[in-house]
Amino acid sequence: MTRTRRLTTAQALIAFLARQYTERDGRRTRLIAATWGIFGHGNVAGIGQALLETGPDPDHGMPFLQGRNEQAMVHAAVGYARQSGRLSTHAVTTSIGPGATNLVTGAALATVNRIPVLLLPGDTFATRPADPVLQQLEVPTAGDVSVNDTLRPVSRYFDRITRPEALVPAALQAARVLTDPVATGAVTLALPQDVQAEAHDWPEEFFAERVWTIRRPRPDRTELRAAAAAVRAAERPLLIAGGGIRHSGAEAELATFAEATGIPVAVTQAGKGALRHDHPAEVGGVGHTGTATAADLAREADLVIAAGTRLTDFTTASNTLFQEPGVRFLGLNLDPYDAHKAAALPLVGDARESLAALREALDGHRVPAPYEDGYRLAKRHWENLVDRAFHAPDPTARPTQAQLLGLLDTLVGEEDILINAAGSLPGDLHKLWRARSPLQYHVEYGYSCMGYEIPAALGTALAAPGRPVWALVGDGTYLMNPTEIVTAVQEGVPLKLVIVDNSGYASIGGLSETVGAERLGTDFRFPAAPTVDLAANAASLGLRVLRAHTVGDLREALAEARSSDRPTCVYAQTQTPDTVSGPPPAQAWWDVPVAETATRAPAVKAREEYDRQAAARRRHL
Repeated sequence: MTRTRRLTTAQALIAFLARQYTERDGRRTRLIAATWGIFGHGNVAGIGQALLETGPDPDHGMPFLQGRNEQAMVHAAVGYARQSGRLSTHAVTTSIGPGATNLVTGAALATVNRIPVLLLPGDTFATRPADPVLQQLEVPTAGDVSVNDTLRPVSRYFDRITRPEALVPAALQAARVLTDPVATGAVTLALPQDVQAEAHDWPEEFFAERVWTIRRPRPDRTELRAAAAAVRAAERPLLIAGGGIRHSGAEAELATFAEATGIPVAVTQAGKGALRHDHPAEVGGVGHTGTATAADLAREADLVIAAGTRLTDFTTASNTLFQEPGVRFLGLNLDPYDAHKAAALPLVGDARESLAALREALDGHRVPAPYEDGYRLAKRHWENLVDRAFHAPDPTARPTQAQLLGLLDTLVGEEDILINAAGSLPGDLHKLWRARSPLQYHVEYGYSCMGYEIPAALGTALAAPGRPVWALVGDGTYLMNPTEIVTAVQEGVPLKLVIVDNSGYASIGGLSETVGAERLGTDFRFPAAPTVDLAANAASLGLRVLRAHTVGDLREALAEARSSDRPTCVYAQTQTPDTVSGPPPAQAWWDVPVAETATRAPAVKAREEYDRQAAARRRHL
């Protein structure tokens, strides 16, 4: 006779999640390390009560984390999962209605970046005792639709649990997707509030400990032979390292591959840090926000090895970057969808295993010495430009944004982690930052979501206790989502927040100017002297705030923040948007369409430049 356990659906789900583990390379990790939550009538008596029943024990229960904003809780879970190598993540529970729809942006970010998070939004009654109920969306043509359906297109798996017994297959599928390195992203189990509280006799096997192996598939031998032949035939190969290198933990193998072959390595935003900045083969960021060294190599490359990258428009400069007439692509990727992009020769497999296999197949092969000498010389020239951008000779001057990064560069060690996502900072960081370790550079640029940084820093700090975690935000981003400052203060998480105040949306202001929109709506304007004080706001939420007016102030404030054992904010007003960055300008184009007809001169001029740049677009077939 099958042994059973009588629990509510919510209790059964939490008990199931507490017994799920991942394993990769012999290392076992708990899959769902904790659950974030904001309670309302749609989850308080279900998931909320279940968390009490299960208890917070980190080994057999479910620790609970209190958030302030539903979107921010997802960002925190993403930060935790990314820092954990996608081997562990958090769940997020919300009520029905606005609590559930607030998850959508975070879910999209997780899925675009292929980071596992488990979303548990409450849902309207499955039994419909009253129709409608509070916060229910009525759809006259479909009785089975709720606002939670907005999560379908941004989830890699979605199910609505309308009966208790439906939880068993749904929970197993959820765990499968969360632990699949190709299919992972946001997973949503919508939980009607009545079903959450409904009791059922569950088979004990459902609560057995399960270990989900994270696969490391090796590449196909036929594909490997073709890939090795393509590399041997190339005179000017370039490897582009994307986030897949870091998700695989393939950094050491990438370094070995580069040292054995001499092939230069450019990095995407997600891949930056895959090689240390001072590795001889590391040539910096590639694409619109990249370095001149990488851009020149990309334009002349006859073979592009796209390793663990999605080849987004920022990386390819909207398909204008790779200009060699006979250029071919080699798609080294775990996902066949990405491996075949740009009509590439596919090499489908785990990044670490594929790089090792390709290196073995290339035994004895190395790029021509003049090619290697040339890119190393160009790299040194770029480093001189970085030094100039970082240089801050006048301690009494207001700092530029690049000088702020330069001051931080002199301060941090391998253990520091920098988090950013939006504004002008990602471009400056991609061009200038000297990544010292694989997990130091944490820039979310798949979705480039304003408001990601502070909650992601919180999640990252929870995954990496004892490491200094910096959230770098502009004033526009800060105003989007400062809520989890309160959570950091409450939990005693000593994150370091740097607010760069340039009085507006400086990044989009610069873009607005180049496309003929004349900075409309991008500067913060006040009728008299500014009365908004972001530093005072941060202090009111519980942060210790250090104001920096000059380069000298900023140097001292950053050092003090780094040594602080409590949540601390450094507030700095940088020079005006005209000098917001200071580094060399963009080294490659980005396609933002410009009005084809206009009467204003800036738009007419911008269209002329757009047509000139767009003429370089090409399809790689």
